[in-house]
Order: sequence, then C-alpha cells, then structure tokens
Amino acid sequence: MSASASPTRKIAAIGAVLALIVAVIAIGVAVGKAVEGKRDGAAPAATGSPEAAASAPPEEDAGQQRMYEEYAKLTSRRVAGDPLAIGKKDAPVVLVEYADYQCSFCGRFTRETQPELVKKFVDAGTLRIEFRNFTIYGADSERAARASWAAGQQGRFWQLHDELYAKTRKGDALAEEKLVEMARTSGVPDLDKFRTDLKSADAEKALKKDQDEGYQLGVQSTPSFLVNGRPIAGAQPTGIFEQVVKEAAATAAKKTEGAAK
Repeated sequence: MSASASPTRKIAAIGAVLALIVAVIAIGVAVGKAVEGKRDGAAPAATGSPEAAASAPPEEDAGQQRMYEEYAKLTSRRVAGDPLAIGKKDAPVVLVEYADYQCSFCGRFTRETQPELVKKFVDAGTLRIEFRNFTIYGADSERAARASWAAGQQGRFWQLHDELYAKTRKGDALAEEKLVEMARTSGVPDLDKFRTDLKSADAEKALKKDQDEGYQLGVQSTPSFLVNGRPIAGAQPTGIFEQVVKEAAATAAKKTEGAAK
C-alpha cells in the first residue's frame, strides 16, 4: 500500500486549480472595474459577492466548499505564539495573506481593511490573520521581509509591519540602515540582535517556507488571500472581505453544529 501524500505534495497537486481560480477572480475584478468606470460608486465585481453566490448551483457550491476546506487545512498553520499571526489559534476563520513590502496594494489593505477586520472579527475571536512573506520585487523586498521576521523574534512583527506599510516604500527606502531605524521606531528593543536576525539563515529559511507555499499554491501576484481556503485576489474593498469572513464563519458554525448532532 502506498504512503499518503505529504502536505507539500498535496499543495502542489491543487496549486494549478487554485491558480486557475485566482486567475478567473482577477479577470472578474478587471471586468468589474471596467463597468465601474461607467457607474460612479458601484462596487467591483468579485467572486464571493452575494449575487454570484446566489447564482451558483448548490452542487457547485458544495464542491467549491470541499476545495476551500482542503486549502485551509494545508495553509492555515494555527501555530501557538506565531509572531506573524494575530487572533486566537482556534478562531473559526483564518485569513492567510501573501504580500510584498514594496506592493502598494498590500499597503492599502494594511492601512484601510486590516484595521476594520481586526476591530470587527479578530477582537471578537472570529478571525485569525496569518501573514506570509511572498516577495516578488527582488532584493529590497527580501531584505524588508527578513527585517519583519527579525522584528517578530522580539515580539514586534506587527509594529514594524505597519510601519513598513505606513506609506509606499521602494528601493533605497528599504536599505538596511533605514530598516534598523524603522525597527527602532517600532519599539524593537535590541537592535544588534535585530541586525543579526535579519541576516541569519533562520530568516532565509522562514522566507523560503512562505515563498514555497505561495508558489505551490499558484500565487502569482500580491496581495493574495485565502479565507478559510477561499481565494481573494487583490486588495478588494473592505466590504468584500467582511462578507467573505461572515460567510466563512457561518459555514464553520453549521459544520460545528452538524458534528455535535
């Protein structure tokens, strides 16, 4: 009898499917924005909207939900004390974000949408957010990603994360000395340790783990998200994230109720 496939192989096996889903969502968003240009104030079309959900056949919804649950099992780490995560380990909904620190749309999500999600769902125990460093813009992005990980080793990941995204920073703005200064501003207590951790093999290993996971899933752009395994491409309006989190929480609650019967 053959051994069960490893989690890595399972991720690779579904990567092409997820890449296709993300591509379809991206096309939908582009079309929605084109229509939006003719209608001021209209929200962009996106998979997961109430209208799209209402038009999908029940059997298709069930099949998609099974896929989402598989993605969630393989990507939601739920590690206690993970410095790159916020929210309860056993929260019913997990949002996984793949992002680059030179990505302006990633910054928009951090500044505009994430605070609302934290206030409405993380603080209520419904949502957990797990960040993945997925660098696509070269050495400067990689240095910033290692810096964020290094800050996390002293319990200041989210503070430096928010500082990095406070405005769009590119190139020399992410030089080592600039990152050290941002770490100081973010309250990292031991800057010598920060410098050492930033350049360490452990930082490289952590970054590679996040990148490999994203590549195996078929992530091609930033920001990309999974909400209980359900893909969201790009920095969609806050309302889209709120709706998807609510739907994921309702699905999780029904599953829990069913298991209890």
